Amino acid sequence: MTEIQLNMYHALALGAAMYALGLVLTKKIPVFSRFCIPAPLVGGLCFAILNTILYATGTAVITFDDTLQTVFMVFFFTTVGFTVSIPMLLKSGKSVIMLLILSVVMIILQNVVGSGVMALMGKDPLYGLACGSIAMIGGPGTAAGIGPDLDAAGAIGGTTVAVAAATFGLIFGSLLGGPIARKLIVKNHLRDELAEQTVEEDVDDTHYNTHANNFVYGFLLLMFCAGVGNVVSVLLTNLCGFSFPIYIGSMLVAVVIRNVIDHFKIMEFPAAEISTMGNMFLAIFLSMALSGLKLWQLVDLALPMIVALAAEVLLMVVFSLLVVFPVMGRDYDAAMITAGFIGFGMGATSNAMANMQAVSRRYGPSPSAYFVIPMVGGLFNDFFNAAIIAFCIGLLA
Repeated sequence: MTEIQLNMYHALALGAAMYALGLVLTKKIPVFSRFCIPAPLVGGLCFAILNTILYATGTAVITFDDTLQTVFMVFFFTTVGFTVSIPMLLKSGKSVIMLLILSVVMIILQNVVGSGVMALMGKDPLYGLACGSIAMIGGPGTAAGIGPDLDAAGAIGGTTVAVAAATFGLIFGSLLGGPIARKLIVKNHLRDELAEQTVEEDVDDTHYNTHANNFVYGFLLLMFCAGVGNVVSVLLTNLCGFSFPIYIGSMLVAVVIRNVIDHFKIMEFPAAEISTMGNMFLAIFLSMALSGLKLWQLVDLALPMIVALAAEVLLMVVFSLLVVFPVMGRDYDAAMITAGFIGFGMGATSNAMANMQAVSRRYGPSPSAYFVIPMVGGLFNDFFNAAIIAFCIGLLA
């Protein structure tokens, strides 16, 4: 079979092209936008399917150098660290702390359920982690980022399994959140439906004023944290005895730098510019990671994956109804938080916001939920998830 090898520059061009393709498809095909499926996911999977067809027919197989994929991954997760404000966390109150605790419990349960199902079906429990919090609470970004660690630990094809499971989670996280919140609202008589009204779709067309120097400052901070963070990751690995994801040190350094700058008023932090760079890094990183998936490696794991993911769905439904809603207060805000929890607990924060937006159109807004969910799902979850996953990989490897 002919092997077509792409170097890191070719791979970068491929990632950009697949992202552009994903943007076109998500705009043209309503179901993708309806379920908040990311454009890099769509474009990358298109190439992965093409590569699988070439492989299955014996025509060729396309491989590429993933050096820049790893670089963009580290840069993206570093920008996530820059978003964490310690004073904001301290001021956010009981709701954020309680939901964060619940999310940590869910991370552990997802990994126990996933690994348990795989072990019972005679497969490596590491594949269960790929169907657990790596894909569910972690989402496509974490799946693509930590998947190689599963491969290195002996679960060959772990990245493919994790990203496939994350795609499943994105869809079901969107399908379940709204209906479950509505069930809670109706059953507990929390709020009457609003009169029919025309609600314009929110358009993500945010503009901000900036200066070229702000991008320079942001980029320099990013490079500094990525470099120092690599040292921190190595030290953490040596100290704890198990391997942390390569990006965790950079995230931690970014948290420290951000809060030092804010506390001592050293400079105006270029938050908008760093956020923009983070979106770019994520788009290219995901497109490259998904384009490199070897989908043919899923054949042997098809049935165990289906069983494991079905168990994850059941876990999320039961946990949301019996734990999240009661703990968060059994009121309308709690129902909205439950919808958001399901969104980021099985997919991504964008799913969570889409779930809450759909519910708010029928029953009205919940300012508390709109504050709590992004804080936990978008900011703090990644740290705990990465640490727990690293521990689990070290335990099961």
